[in-house]
Amino acid sequence: MPGRHVTDQQMRLFMTIRHSQPVPVAAAKAGLSQATGYRLQADPILPSQKKAPRGRRRPDPLSDIFDTEVLPLLKSSPGLRPVAIFEELLRRYPDLSAGIRRTLERRIRTWRAEHGPEHEVIFRQIHVPGKMGLSDFTDMNKHGVSVAGKPLEHRLYHFRLAYSGFEHAHVVLGGESYVALAEGLQNALWSLGGAPAEHRTDSLSAAFKNLERSAQDDLTDRMDALCNHYGMTPSRNTKGVAHENGAIEGPHGHLKRAIADALIMRGSRGFPDLTAYRRFIDEVVGRINARNAKRIDVERTSLKPLPARRTTDYEEITVRVTSSGGFLLRKVFYTVPFRLIGHQLRARIYDDRLDLFLGATFLVTLPRARATRHGPHQHVVSYHHVIHSLRKKPMALMGLVYRDQLFPRQAFRDVFAVMLERTTQRVACRMMVDLLALAHDRGCEAELAVPIEEDLRQKRLPDIEALRALFAPSSDSLPGVEVRLADLSAYDQLLSNAPMTPQVAA
Repeated sequence: MPGRHVTDQQMRLFMTIRHSQPVPVAAAKAGLSQATGYRLQADPILPSQKKAPRGRRRPDPLSDIFDTEVLPLLKSSPGLRPVAIFEELLRRYPDLSAGIRRTLERRIRTWRAEHGPEHEVIFRQIHVPGKMGLSDFTDMNKHGVSVAGKPLEHRLYHFRLAYSGFEHAHVVLGGESYVALAEGLQNALWSLGGAPAEHRTDSLSAAFKNLERSAQDDLTDRMDALCNHYGMTPSRNTKGVAHENGAIEGPHGHLKRAIADALIMRGSRGFPDLTAYRRFIDEVVGRINARNAKRIDVERTSLKPLPARRTTDYEEITVRVTSSGGFLLRKVFYTVPFRLIGHQLRARIYDDRLDLFLGATFLVTLPRARATRHGPHQHVVSYHHVIHSLRKKPMALMGLVYRDQLFPRQAFRDVFAVMLERTTQRVACRMMVDLLALAHDRGCEAELAVPIEEDLRQKRLPDIEALRALFAPSSDSLPGVEVRLADLSAYDQLLSNAPMTPQVAA
């Protein structure tokens, strides 16, 4: 055939068939073209006997140094890269040509194939429906996603069934914690409608203590309880051997590429809030699962039924509200309503929020923030929580440690800076507290920011009285209440018609 060399076996077959068949038939049966058949008939010498193998056409540039210089390096340091050996040879022999690099790389590759270290064999496994689900985390910071105009540092919790390829992804704002693992895993199982027999991770600190102990003792109590709740057997791959988790390590890349493509098609990497971004991730994962719908339906029949309810997927800690109007939790200061000063609260810590309870009564949900290990304290504050005290002590705003975080919008920060430039500190603090109080009392934070921005464009200070009149409740919206007082003589008539109470004899 064109582009392929004739082998000795083909020629022998052709010559055998040629004794009883014409050349075109014999050539076709031997897998040759008709022209090649006539050529072989004219020259019946086997291809291997026609010419000797071609030798080198130019001198070997490594003949004098490969055995004496390169081999000792390869034997003493098997992991040494060819480019490093090449640079060392150029340093030792400046007259060497830079063009020998490819020759050196091919020579090293051939030597390693014959004499190099043994490579580990990857044993492909047969996956059984309903047997194994895998969990892992993957970093997403390189995708450049932003929420509300700010870069979102996050990762994804990724769950996958080894047989059907069912996937679930959950946006995680913190690290690889047990809270993130428990919440993401339970979301995946409840969306799937069942649980596999085995749950595998790598050496996550959220699941394993990672100490020099046996695997049974190494398992954290919380992870053990979580898997027992769903009837799963916890397991992990060998430390440092990532390919044993290959059923999810490889799909990490596929999922992240699908998300990157969807972001490009969307035309923007910015999202108005975290909920919108999570909805976007769910849509991407949903399209992936739709392609595997038949296999997922098959595996669902082999999954274990879910328990009656979810189990704990949060950490709980007790905090005390101080006279500062809040509490400190892991280097983050949170404000709460002032009525809670002096009380102990139960805080349920999730990956992205805190739920606060007074006894068994739910109070409020706060967004969770994180401080770096050696960085400054962070603040999660709301002016609604402290405005009552700021009205009494407006000058406290001047040196407040969390003043910048207290302002709800950028317009409030900008107008306060202008006030400090044009007025005294006392006047600026009073005006700023009046603006925050107006936003709190009338619930007009967003609407109030509009005239403030206009004042900034016009380079003038806000008129507090005009703003109060602007956002005052309309008199037409107030209901008319007519109070009719009862005639007091009606009480005399009521008493005169009342039956007498019988006297009880002593």
